[in-house]
Parts: sequence; C-alpha cells; structure tokens
Amino acid sequence: SDVAVGAPVLVVVDDKATIGEFADFKAAPAAAPAAAPAAAAAAPAPAAPAVPAPAAGAPAPAAPKRAAGERVFASPLARAMASEKGLDLSAAKPTGPHGRVIAADVLDLIASGGGMGGTVPAGVPGTDFDEIPHTQVRKVIAKRLLESKTTVPHYYLSIDVDIDALMAMRETLNAKAKKDKEGKPEYKLSVNDFIVKACAMALKENPDVNSSWMDTMIRRYNYVDVSVAVAGPQGLITPIVTDADMKGLVTISNEIKALAAKAREGTLQPHEFQGGTFSVSNLGMYGISSFAAIINPPQSCILAVGATEQRVVPKKDGSFGTAEYMRVTLSCDHRSVDGAVGAQFLKSFKAYLSDPTTMLL
Repeated sequence: SDVAVGAPVLVVVDDKATIGEFADFKAAPAAAPAAAPAAAAAAPAPAAPAVPAPAAGAPAPAAPKRAAGERVFASPLARAMASEKGLDLSAAKPTGPHGRVIAADVLDLIASGGGMGGTVPAGVPGTDFDEIPHTQVRKVIAKRLLESKTTVPHYYLSIDVDIDALMAMRETLNAKAKKDKEGKPEYKLSVNDFIVKACAMALKENPDVNSSWMDTMIRRYNYVDVSVAVAGPQGLITPIVTDADMKGLVTISNEIKALAAKAREGTLQPHEFQGGTFSVSNLGMYGISSFAAIINPPQSCILAVGATEQRVVPKKDGSFGTAEYMRVTLSCDHRSVDGAVGAQFLKSFKAYLSDPTTMLL
C-alpha cells in the first residue's frame, strides 16, 4: 500500500533482545507541513540608469593604436587568415585573452573593409617572401615524386669505387679525339658517360634490376634505356639514352650533351624523356659526396652518384699512396628488387668502372 511521506516504516535496534519492547510501538502521526509564509510584497525595482543612445552613424571603436614596428599578438589562425586576405593585423581590434587578435577579430576586420593596404613593419618574421606560381612541369614532378616516396618501399645500397683506371683511360681517349679547323675536339668524354655505360652493361648482367613492378606481375625489360637526370629551368627532367648497352662511349657522350641542351631549352620531345628502364642522377659536379635519390616510377632503381675524392690507401708493398674514389648509392624498389639482387648489380657496376677496358670488349 502507499506510505505517507514522513511516516516511519521500520525500527532498527542494536540488540536482538530488545525487539520485544517495540511489539506495540505506534508512530505518532506525521505533522502537517507548516504553511508557507505569505510572500512579501515585492519591493519596487529601482529604475535603471538611463543610457544615452549612440548617435546615428557613429563609428565603431577603433583598434588600439600601436607604435610603429610594435609586435601584434595574434593566434596562428588569425595570422593565416590575415595573410591570405592581405590584411594588416595591427588594424584589427583584439578581443582575445591578453589583447590577442583572434580569428573572429579578423572576420570583423574583413566585414568592415578595414586593414587593406596596410603597411607591414619591416623585419617582422614571416612577412617578407615571394610567391612563385607552379608551372605544369613542376606540378607533374611533385605528383610523381610524392607518389614514389609514399607508395614505393625504398631501400638503399652504397658502395665506394676506385676510379683511378677510369680517369687515366678518360684522359687517354680524350687526347686521341680529332679536332676540327677551330681546334674543337669531336668529343670530350665525361665521368658520367662511363657511368651510364657501366650501368647499361651491369643491367644486362643483372636483368632483374632492369624491371618494373606492375599490379599483377614484374615486368622485366629486354632492352636497356638509361634515363639521365638533368636540371632544367622548370625542374628536373630525365632524357633517355636508348639501347645504352649497345652504344659506344662517344655515342653516349654526344647523345647526353644533345639531350641535356634540349632539356635546358625546353625542346625535348615526349619520346625523349618518357619511359626508360633505369635512372642515373649525378650531383658530383656540385661537390656532394653522397646522396639517396627518389625512384622514378615505374622504374625499379635509380643510381645516385657523388663527387670523386682523393683518399690515402695502402699498397701491396706495405707503403701508402693515394687513389681517387667515388661513392654511389642505389635506391631500389623492394617489391621487385631484393637486396641481394641490388648488391649483385653494384658489384658488376663497380667491376666495370674499376677496369673500364672491359666495357670496350
């Protein structure tokens, strides 16, 4: 049954023996709640002080005046918004904590049409820069490099190569070049020409490196087209020396010079830079000792070539001498080229450069 509010429902005792004392216990009826006191008469509210109405067309409060060159404290979002719209942050009225300009203040400044054409204090960090629009070539380069670095599992192998014999052969062959009436030699071999030729020969010996990773298979090429990285006015481009394994050093040298000139002039045809089965990037002429290049998809590998340097090395008779060395780094796609395969390629490449006469056989 229903129990009235305030009525006792049970008795709790400390000793079991005293339970009988409460056999006839009856609780007194609950007292009726006291009547609520009459509400006091409401005192008349004090009249609010009169506030003068703002004059029609009165200007909004201005932003606090700052001394020339005084730093404007603002949130990162507010700075970004002001920079995007070309606004002067010092024209904004700060409402953030400790006088900080926040995003809402910039929106108010935009709505009021203020802050345009304001002078930016000289020397303020992050305000002095040039914006260079992307060219179509730069967009393509950025897209392909990002795709390569984020989707291709790169790994890197480096090796040092003794090129004393190569440098001696290069000097001998260049001295034998015939000259025209003006005394200009018909060819001038560079170290890079030997490198391209050695890569082509090593690729024929190690065809698994001369490959591409496809969705359902690994494509292994039966020809050797070496892409040579060239810095052009609009960005990096890789003209191709086709069938490099079947061409002599002079032919490779002349082709690279012609392709590089066209790349700098921006006159390369699509078939001259699209494709390729392997890439070479050489920064040795800039004094870079070593670096790791980004693979040029869909190729599986790219060889990064560093500068030559003189090193002190032990001789067979126990004395010491100097030798010219060069460090190269092979970037490989681990999906199509295993570490042992990449290492074997570098071993073959080193053998050709260390004894360049084998490239002429």
